[in-house]
Amino acid sequence: MITINNLTVSYGSEKMVINNLHLSLSSGQIHGLVGLNGAGKTSLLDALHGLLRPTSGSMKYQERPLNKKDISFLPTENYFYPSITGREYLNLFPNTDFQIEDWNELFHLPLDQLIDGYSTGMKKKLAILGVLKEDKPILILDEPFNGLDLETGRTLHSILSNLKSKQKTILITSHILDSLIDLCDEIHYLEAGMIKISIQKENFESFKEELFEKMAQKTKGKLDMLL
Repeated sequence: MITINNLTVSYGSEKMVINNLHLSLSSGQIHGLVGLNGAGKTSLLDALHGLLRPTSGSMKYQERPLNKKDISFLPTENYFYPSITGREYLNLFPNTDFQIEDWNELFHLPLDQLIDGYSTGMKKKLAILGVLKEDKPILILDEPFNGLDLETGRTLHSILSNLKSKQKTILITSHILDSLIDLCDEIHYLEAGMIKISIQKENFESFKEELFEKMAQKTKGKLDMLL
């Protein structure tokens, strides 16, 4: 389990993006993280992965300080070294038990071609393969379905469901709420740098209706003026 207590993250002395946040993420579950633009999702993920230093608070995994070595992190935008092939990229991750060719039967990537020539979707699939090869106990996936075709999206859904059964702790963000409703065991709603509510699976649909109504009310006045 990941336990986050009193987490605060600030940019400079004034701009607080995570505000005294509390959150528990159980192992063997898939957790969704949602929030409107500016809610602090990326900052929270960066803090978990050690890319941002918290101003205060604690982050623990299995009752000890959370370590970057525990985490496989998939950012929204993936970076690859120039002039290397897909296979060379995957060989950067030291896991001899990972059968690249067998896994690539699911992703159909031209692994011996330069990544520079890959499409956006191919790059996303390669980055996912890298995360899977790392085989860490925690997976943090920021918009993992962006750029994927329908078939690969369903393949990733199946992979994550199987990893859950191996007691991985999985945290996913997505702008497509339906993809989280279909996949997650719990969804956490982030607003103004704080977790406002954590929703169990049986309440996903009512949460979706409430969130969409809130969004509709936010834009109604402006639309009335424009239309």
